[in-house]
Amino acid sequence: MSYLKTTQNVYKQAAQTPDVGLCCTTSPVWQFPGLEIPKIMLDMNYGCGSTVNMQDLVNNPQILYVGVGGGMELLQFAYFNQQKGGVIGLDVVDEMLEASKANFKVAEEINPWFKSEFVDLRKGTALDLPIADNSIDVAAQNCLFNIFTKQDLKIALKEMYRVLKPQGRLVMSDPVTDDYIPPHVQNDERLRALCMSGMLSLKEYLAMITEAGFGTLEVRAKRPYRVLAPGAYEVEKLVYIESVEVAAIKDPMPADGPCVFTGKSAIYYGTEPYFDDNAGHVLLPNQPLAVCDKTAAALMSLGRNDIFISESTYFYDGGGCC
Repeated sequence: MSYLKTTQNVYKQAAQTPDVGLCCTTSPVWQFPGLEIPKIMLDMNYGCGSTVNMQDLVNNPQILYVGVGGGMELLQFAYFNQQKGGVIGLDVVDEMLEASKANFKVAEEINPWFKSEFVDLRKGTALDLPIADNSIDVAAQNCLFNIFTKQDLKIALKEMYRVLKPQGRLVMSDPVTDDYIPPHVQNDERLRALCMSGMLSLKEYLAMITEAGFGTLEVRAKRPYRVLAPGAYEVEKLVYIESVEVAAIKDPMPADGPCVFTGKSAIYYGTEPYFDDNAGHVLLPNQPLAVCDKTAAALMSLGRNDIFISESTYFYDGGGCC
């Protein structure tokens, strides 16, 4: 696992000397009433999106965040559970844990509501979480799992599944690409550590999450991330990389396979008051209904000329059915 050692060295350096350009996120930094984010945390925001979603964070959830970075998302999560140890921050790099601890002291000075004790910083690896089974409501990681090889990713996902409570949520942001990356670039340990070469296609990424046992997946956003251009990197054709934000819910696996929401909708435009497929889906005239990909395929297979199924928008914010 020499690539993991390379990754640790990269983030040890990033903890000691903040590297604003280390990752490139185009998602907004969520602002909440009374929450001020220190500049040092913004400078050390090494994610590729956001894992903080208000719909996941009701009723003081117990939160686990793996790969602490500069502590920004830990601070945001603590906003929703202002209790001692309400948020657990886990990292394998001592220097990153120390940097986050120092950054929390800065956050205390500009946020009267915040106390460092709200976040329980622990040393540990995503491949062997020091967390009890079925104890976490919301687990999250940002631009970490894409660094893992497929074998290690399978282990990390199984660990997240293990620690989550039933109906618990794993919220993730990672780069993905459907373009070809040559093996010598994929195996470049430094590029992998920089989140530039180890990513899967979106289809592979989602499949690995469901193989870990998650019965429901929500693709919440997909955005431009970076490009690997010939000349700058050892690729023959330009590689376009996107970042994707996904929530995986620890629901029982349906008999007919997982429910994966990628932003499809069904619209009935017939003459009847409604359409009922007798499988739990009732469509009202010209009222878009968010549906999972499985349901979208089933409705399309009916061959009707009065039901429209949209393409995936790769944006899903709840509702609908599967």
